[in-house]
Amino acid sequence: MRRQVIEVEGVDLTLGEGAARVHVLKTVSLSVAQGETVALLGPSGSGKSTLLMTLAGLERPDAGSVRIDGRDLGALSEDALARFRGENIGIVFQSFQLIPTMTALENVAIPLELAGKSDAFARAEAELAAVGLAERLAHYPAQLSGGEQQRVALARALAPDPLILAADEPTGNLDSETGAAVIELIFAQQRRRGATLVLVTHDAALAARCSRRVLLRSGRIEAEGAVQPYLFRKDKKSTNK
Repeated sequence: MRRQVIEVEGVDLTLGEGAARVHVLKTVSLSVAQGETVALLGPSGSGKSTLLMTLAGLERPDAGSVRIDGRDLGALSEDALARFRGENIGIVFQSFQLIPTMTALENVAIPLELAGKSDAFARAEAELAAVGLAERLAHYPAQLSGGEQQRVALARALAPDPLILAADEPTGNLDSETGAAVIELIFAQQRRRGATLVLVTHDAALAARCSRRVLLRSGRIEAEGAVQPYLFRKDKKSTNK
């Protein structure tokens, strides 16, 4: 039996202040096994991206617990949490989140260097080659296409060889052909490394590739299994996915 690498138990989270305060997650519990691929689905405002950020340690819940590979994230200081996340959780954002003044190689290598990896640049070069960017190492984000930028972001997320890969709408800013190529890379790398993949998506075909689908609605897990993601189109006006 595979061990549980993600254990979210009874998590509540409220974001915002005053009249803008929103109860985003409501007593959410979720376990994910090593090597599993999980799609988080739901209408805009359901809390799926917030849940992803919470299990990745970027949001701290008001109540409940998040354990990653047996470590209670709530018991870690901010510095310890940042170190733990850097070693164990790779994150791919919809908007790439690359540093514009750094080359592709630097964007991947600098986080490794800051984490004390002596082979940071060699590892970064190998990861960029693995996503098809061996000839683009010295290019800055503005010189790269959207698909290339997302591949740099994927290389950066995978460079520490993380236990978990968290992807938030990884194809949201890409055309369908480019998005499909990025998804092939994500799943190929996940399989090669045996990593656990948790992703937020509105794409029915992408969700169908995952071994499990989890539907959120109004901050709660409503269903798991054969849910239908095509029912939930992205609402561009919503800021809380």
